[in-house]
Amino acid sequence: MTTSSSERGVSLGMPELPAPAYPDDVRARLEADAREVIARYPDSRSALLPLLHLVQSEEGHVTRTGMRFCADMLGLTTAEVTAVATFYTMYRRKPSGDYQVGVCTNTLCAVMGGDAIFETLQEHLGVGNGETTDDGKVTLEHIECNAACDFAPVVMVNWEFFDNQTPASAKHLVDDLRAGRPVQPTRGARLCTFKETARILAGFPDERPGAVEEGGSAGPASLVGLRLAKGETAPARVVHPRGGPHEESQDRVHEPSPAEHLSSHDAPQDTSASDPAHPAGPTAEEGE
Repeated sequence: MTTSSSERGVSLGMPELPAPAYPDDVRARLEADAREVIARYPDSRSALLPLLHLVQSEEGHVTRTGMRFCADMLGLTTAEVTAVATFYTMYRRKPSGDYQVGVCTNTLCAVMGGDAIFETLQEHLGVGNGETTDDGKVTLEHIECNAACDFAPVVMVNWEFFDNQTPASAKHLVDDLRAGRPVQPTRGARLCTFKETARILAGFPDERPGAVEEGGSAGPASLVGLRLAKGETAPARVVHPRGGPHEESQDRVHEPSPAEHLSSHDAPQDTSASDPAHPAGPTAEEGE
């Protein structure tokens, strides 16, 4: 004797309906932008990544409607577009906040305090990983390495760097974001919303006056590595823990003993501009 699927408690469900289309005015505007992006590539399907950023700039995340739009513009199947959209973590699959606050919890940042920062922000904001505050301002997530280990622990907001953070400075940062107060990254242009960031990542110019000039460059800790790679040398500088009993001036140079270290990561740097008690960026250029 056989049993039906309903008798076995299995629900096959109904197939998902096709994604709705954009309103005509929205689609016309996005099509004009999409054609501009596609024209940059000899093979149209190469434009898929920036087009996904484009539709993300419209709704704040990549919707089924956005993926259908990309497929239509590029002559792809929605399955092909979905495979890409679900692979890269920069594409959001659900509604999220105006500010994506990512705390690096990879090895070095975690050791330097990233785990403590992430736990503090979860409790302070009342959200878990990938969740958004009730006011729609902040989405919190832990993220993998952002290639800024020389400034660990690092917090990123809409992919802009906030270096040398502490739990206290990170709490102050998210409070400023939620209150609408201006926030300046340690390196890079002043913040814009996630939708605005997505449009810039799609390849369209940042039209905010002066924003491009604010982009800056690598920080002093990164430039030390560049100088060393070029064969340049600098006197060794031993950094002692903050608040320790050692009173020797950092300007005195001596040969370190085996018990001493040359890494500035043995002594956490002062925090970024998100902490009003400290200036933006490290208080001294490393390696000098």
